[in-house]
Amino acid sequence: MSVDEEKKLVRFSHVAEEMFARILDFYGVAWQYEPKTFELEWNEKGKVKLGFAPDFYLPDQDLFIELTTLRPQLATIKNKKIRLMNELYPDVKIKLMKRRDIRDLLIKYGLNNEAQNFHGTDAQEVRNG
Repeated sequence: MSVDEEKKLVRFSHVAEEMFARILDFYGVAWQYEPKTFELEWNEKGKVKLGFAPDFYLPDQDLFIELTTLRPQLATIKNKKIRLMNELYPDVKIKLMKRRDIRDLLIKYGLNNEAQNFHGTDAQEVRNG
């Protein structure tokens, strides 16, 4: 199966991820969706109790991207995971893109209608499917 065929099968958990992927595709940026889960915390028996699968991996940049559309006060868990990632995997590059970053990116690339969906509680709706 080709990379393009694989991308067509991706089921994004949020519309923001789909729009971000469209921008990457438009500019020819190679990406993978949630390709790896990092172990962050373990119980006393060594079983993983907290993992983290960043939304995107950009292989040409060797960079993981995590998108968050949550209100700032609800993003605490993602921020904790990013901190743990930096501590446990210091050689892994990861960037957290917040709701404002995503909205600004959409506006920059002419997706003004889509950008309007990134305010208030609308930004927290998760795609069902």
